Amino acid sequence: MIIDTHMHPTNKPDKAWRHDGDPFTGERTLKMMDGPYTINGKPRRIDYGCIMPPPGNTVWQDGMRTGREGIRDYMAYITELVVAHPDRFIGNFLYNPRFGPENGAKELEFHVKEYGYKMMKLHANMHAYRPDRALDWLRPVLRVCDELGIVVLIHTGDGPYSIPTQFYPIIREFPNVNFILAHFGVQTGGVYCFEALYMILDSPNVYGESGWLLQSRIVEFAQQMEKHQLVFGTDSPPNEPGMWARELEVLCGPPPQGMNLSEEDLEGYLGNNMARLLGLDPTPPPRDLKEAELRLTDTYASPTADRAGV
Repeated sequence: MIIDTHMHPTNKPDKAWRHDGDPFTGERTLKMMDGPYTINGKPRRIDYGCIMPPPGNTVWQDGMRTGREGIRDYMAYITELVVAHPDRFIGNFLYNPRFGPENGAKELEFHVKEYGYKMMKLHANMHAYRPDRALDWLRPVLRVCDELGIVVLIHTGDGPYSIPTQFYPIIREFPNVNFILAHFGVQTGGVYCFEALYMILDSPNVYGESGWLLQSRIVEFAQQMEKHQLVFGTDSPPNEPGMWARELEVLCGPPPQGMNLSEEDLEGYLGNNMARLLGLDPTPPPRDLKEAELRLTDTYASPTADRAGV
């Protein structure tokens, strides 16, 4: 299967990025996920999207409610999509400590137990806190992640509050929680990809997300990392998933652009690594064109179906 760890469907304009055109709704997201995208000559779709609100819509503004009610309001559309499409969408709870750390911890637990959310995202820049000093704002919600096995996605790649190593104190404090460095340390304000790499090499519970990372660095870094520590994420919108899938597909080619990666290992990067983190069954890549085409349709039983009948 292919799992995109980083998608932002919304039914209202993104208040930070302010994308042109109509809101990028769940329906538009599903259409984008369906592709198809050609990978190693086979048509593929994104089977699951891990979805969260645009972070700009989680910043308190005049007219919004506060506390747990405010959190539930800004998560409402994501919850609606997760409930309506459990076979395609996985909920990612976007934590803003300024609605109250204990409130956020209680709402994360509520969303996990009530709606099956499997991830949480931290965006220290958007919510204006220094993560290495605001540990008391992070501990309550990280305790919930530790207890319930929730994967944490961290926005990284720009200052002043989203430089990868600023999250080292909380990462070290919770060694049983799996952390994914979104954007692999590359975003609007800097290229901290080597910081992210050394954190991944140093910490078995830290993973890198492929989206935004320079293609040549993906080749360089993938040869140094454990194969399970790289996951596929696109930050869509504004990004388009196909270009980031292509940057991973390149790894199957010869050096220097690639590393002669097997299709089995590519499937790990595209989805199986994330599947294991989320408690889903991994799947082999499609064996041939016919099987790939079957997987594009809703009549294909499921990504975990018995392959003997395919």
